[in-house]
Amino acid sequence: MRRAVLTCVAFLLLVCGCSSAPARAPSAPPVVRISPAFDTKRARTDRGLVVRARGGTLSQVLVSEGGEQVPGRLDGSHTTWRSAWTLKPAAEYSVAVTATGALGPATVAVGRFHTRPAVRTFQVAATAPLPGETVGAGMPVIIDFDAPVEDKAAVERALEVQAETPVEGAWRWTSDTQVIYRTRRFWPPHQQVTVTAHLAGVRAGGGVYGATDSTFAFTVGRRQTSTIDTRTHQMVVRRDGEIAQRMAISAGMATTPEYTTTSGIHLTMDKGNPVRMISPGRVKGDPGYYDMLIDHAVRISNSGEYVHAKDNVWAQGRANVSHGCINARPDQAAWFYDTSLRGDPVTIVGTDRELGWDNGWGFWQLSWEKWRQGSALVEAASASARVPPG
Repeated sequence: MRRAVLTCVAFLLLVCGCSSAPARAPSAPPVVRISPAFDTKRARTDRGLVVRARGGTLSQVLVSEGGEQVPGRLDGSHTTWRSAWTLKPAAEYSVAVTATGALGPATVAVGRFHTRPAVRTFQVAATAPLPGETVGAGMPVIIDFDAPVEDKAAVERALEVQAETPVEGAWRWTSDTQVIYRTRRFWPPHQQVTVTAHLAGVRAGGGVYGATDSTFAFTVGRRQTSTIDTRTHQMVVRRDGEIAQRMAISAGMATTPEYTTTSGIHLTMDKGNPVRMISPGRVKGDPGYYDMLIDHAVRISNSGEYVHAKDNVWAQGRANVSHGCINARPDQAAWFYDTSLRGDPVTIVGTDRELGWDNGWGFWQLSWEKWRQGSALVEAASASARVPPG
């Protein structure tokens, strides 16, 4: 592989009248160091590309792979450039660097290197939202991987969320194969969000590396929020701040924990018309057993809670008689079903059973500080701060 290093030296001659000052000796041209070095055949991918200049500053760094420019960042001193992300496995990178000195000498370095292939790989297996989906203001971003992740900090560092209206958010690991992003406050409505997992070349641990990057986009729609008071048996739905619907409801009868509606900030998760509902932990013939099809059911937790239709208007607005769900008049339940998006917040108050943060999408049950504690980057920073100086 050819490598060219070109040095341009400029001379300054000062002439004044009949006398001349001695010419200043040209300073040495800057030294450029590139890692991985040019002509490397099996460069590591997880360390990225680093370009440094000594005795000058970097005026231009151009890196390409497969005909596409590789993004990177220059530090404040303009002496170090780092690729924004890790490098792709089994790829060829072309690099052209220009470094200039204080008095004009310049160094131009041009070359190539290759990265090693990944023998064992991992990638994104599933996401929520789905690509192109329109969601509610409380929607989390959920990423599932097809292999366990040991180096969670490295993978989390490769995850990027870009919103048209900037927001503050953080990732939280719920298992070795799942990580969830939640904003500090609800998403601003009517905007597009793009999520990119820059996994190519990321080391997940145990010799497993990301094979490819993954990108998807979704839209945050109108802001629809619902509040339910189980004591007054009323539900109020607001859309972009205005009341869109008032609904008389009946909540859980609260004779047992499972028949008690959970209080807290729920999110709509999915819906079906109809949904088959079977009493948990009971078989046919047991007291309290049921097996029925329920119309216009919108799920709000993993413990069997829905907002759904039921023709028991005698109880709605007056008494809590359900098995834990929120039921409403059939026409109003149909309206709620038709207007709901995944991720719409539904806040319920008035019961002594609290929604668990890990029950369905109960992520808003955690304070912002507690949510952030599940980030591998926050954990790594805390661990580093606890290490005594050597």
